This record gives sequence, structure tokens and C-alpha cells, in this order.
Amino acid sequence: MPQGSDGGPIRTQQRLPLVYDLLSDLSIIEASSFVASPTAGLYCAQLGAEVIRVDHKEGGLDYDRYMLTAEGRSLSWENLNRAKKSVALDLRSEEGRELLVELAAKTGNLITNLPEKSFLSHETVAAKRPDLVSVRIMGWHDGRQAMDFTVNAASGYPLMCGPEEWDPADAPPVNQVLPAWDFITGAYCAFALLAGIRHRDATGEGSALRVPLGDVAIGTMANSGAMAEMLYRGADRERLGNAIWGAFGRDFRSRDGQRFMVAALTPKQWRGLVAAFGVADEIAALEAECGVRFADGDRPRFEHRHALFDLFQAASDTMNWTELAARLAAEGCTFERYRTMHEAAQDPVLVADNPLFGPAPANPSGFEYPATRSFANIPGREAGDPAPAPFLGQHTEEVLAERLGLASGAIGDLVDRGIARLSDENP
Repeated sequence: MPQGSDGGPIRTQQRLPLVYDLLSDLSIIEASSFVASPTAGLYCAQLGAEVIRVDHKEGGLDYDRYMLTAEGRSLSWENLNRAKKSVALDLRSEEGRELLVELAAKTGNLITNLPEKSFLSHETVAAKRPDLVSVRIMGWHDGRQAMDFTVNAASGYPLMCGPEEWDPADAPPVNQVLPAWDFITGAYCAFALLAGIRHRDATGEGSALRVPLGDVAIGTMANSGAMAEMLYRGADRERLGNAIWGAFGRDFRSRDGQRFMVAALTPKQWRGLVAAFGVADEIAALEAECGVRFADGDRPRFEHRHALFDLFQAASDTMNWTELAARLAAEGCTFERYRTMHEAAQDPVLVADNPLFGPAPANPSGFEYPATRSFANIPGREAGDPAPAPFLGQHTEEVLAERLGLASGAIGDLVDRGIARLSDENP
């Protein structure tokens, strides 16, 4: 058995039980920070891939991202890096960078958001591994820097949000709290990586796949039909508050003050809402007044939404939430009560009784809380428990020995000279 840098055996970590293990034959090097790039690796790791995240020895730019526990551990970092291995190198040194390039070449699959003109360019790694498949997250297609909240500003969506009564001339933008473009980009990058690997399996060719965050935002806007809509109408869409564009849906308040959201995009959903709110007669009278049939589809319901909203809110004013929720459920309606995020995190239906979540693993933070499995599930197959995030550098010794064939003495020398770092479990 090979010896570790401390003179004892090198401690290789067995694969933790993962959901379905569909990608157990796939190894990926990830050199990442912040959200989009780690998300791509996370999704692959949760389906069984060996994802080796390589960071600077003091931690990447996101290692201490807010919010931190009292012990200084980032809860964001911890959750975006579950089921991964961690290698810590001095990436400011030539030697540390060469080790990362060598790891990427040996593995053949790379996810990163480092600039293309950095030491980890596709060409540099492909010189050692011609069939390399790399996925690189960029800002904009022309090389400009970007992050989620800046590409969102460019997309136009923040100026669609806000109360309907705001004056368009001076109304402020409303940013979304969730960095949605980051997460969509991460998911797309996981897909792009697997597409590149499939192409290599068929042809033997590598691929340099670049995914600009800005293109994901503006491209999603186009795919949704919103770009065509704006060009067709020759103007911007009006603000709608919490109403659903082009269909029937909005937030309402029950008699006892509970806010909830309903939506009706299908005939069945519409019939259910009318029955649950007990407004069939009022709907018939409004149809006669407006000369429409609301059961005919989204258009009449959307165009007459204000009258309908008033009608449904008047009915909601007569019922407490418990009664109204029971009626909505009995009619098979699409609805949900508004919760704070703290309430959602403790909701038994959303979390405790949801098979998405598994037993809390031994988190580096020491804080126990629910952890997710893969979002995908396979009926009839048992899902494994969620895996923990690694400590920074937890697998440095293991990976350098197994991937690069370095002897214990060589690894010990790298550690002694500050080129490599072992686990920060006990800093």
C-alpha cells in the first residue's frame, strides 16, 4: 500500500452512496467559483460522477461567501460542493498551475469559469490531451465581464416587475433575489459537457464548449417568445404585479389574511377555481356583460383579468384560509400558500416528507440541516443518501497519488513547500 505524506498509508475515500450512480464511470475536474460553474459540477456529482474541485490553497473566491457560520464556514460553498472531492493547490504559483493542467489532462473532462486566456485555456490542456472536453462559463460572448444581476439588468425582466400602478416613466427596476441565470447556466453546462463527451465517444474528438452567462439570459428571453413579442408589439410589456402574463393567475388574500397564489392555464384548472370559490353565477353574469366565454381559453380570461380578480377576491373575502384551501384541494386546483423562506425550510410537505431530501450528512460546518439528492428520480430504484461537501483540500493527497502517480515523498514535498495543502478540517 502506498504511503502518505505523514508516513502512513494514503487514505483513499470510497465513493459515498449517491442517487442512482448513473455517471459512476465519469471523472471531471472543476476549477470554479461562485454559482454557475459549481452548479454544473454539483449536478454531475449528484448523479454519480467523480467531480474533483481544484481550488487555490486558501480557498477560491467563493470559499468564504456570505453567510458564514460562527466557525467561519460558508453555507453557500458547502451546499454547492456536495458529493465532490477537493484538491487545494497554490494556483498563484507556476508549479501549482501546472499540477492543475496535468490533472485536467489526465481526466479529460473540465468545467471552469476561469478566463480562456488564463493558464487553464482549452488549448493548453488539449496540448496534453487532444480529446479534452471542456466547458467554460464566460460573461458575455464578446469577452465582457458579467454576473447574474448584471445580465438580468440587460435582459429587461426587472423593468417588467413591480406593481401594476407604477408609472412606467420613473418606476424603478425590481431585481429577482434568486440568481436564476447562474443556476440555469450551470444546468446547461452540465448538459453541454455530457453532449461533448457523447460526441467524443462517437468520434474521438474533443470539444471546447463556451457558455456565456449573458447568452443564457438573452437566449432564454428569446426562447420564451418574449423577444418576438416585444418586436411584434413595438413596445414594452406593461407591469402586471403578481398576475401571470397571458393567462389567469394572481395572488389573493383570505378573510383571515392568508395570501395565496392560484393559476388556471387549462379548462380543468379553470373549472376547479370557479367551483372552489363558488362563483359560477357571478362568472356567468360577467360573461354576459362582456360577451365572452371564460372557459374558451387564456385570452378572454387574461383580457378581462381585472374584473375577474375583483370577483375572485370578493369571494375570498368571505372564507378563512383553512376552508378555502380545503375547497381548492377538493376541486384539484393549482394553488399554493405564500410562505417565508424560513417557513418553507421547516415545512413538512416541502422538506421533511419530501424524498428529495435525505439524512443530514456530516457537513464541514458542523451544522445539521436537510440536504438534497438529485432532482431527478427513477421510480422503483432506491436513492442513496446525500453526500457531504468536502473540507478544502480533503482529497489533495489521494488525487495527486491516484491521478498523477505522485509518491508520498513528492506529495509531502509539495505540502512542505506550500504548493499543495491538505484538509482544512483542523486549520
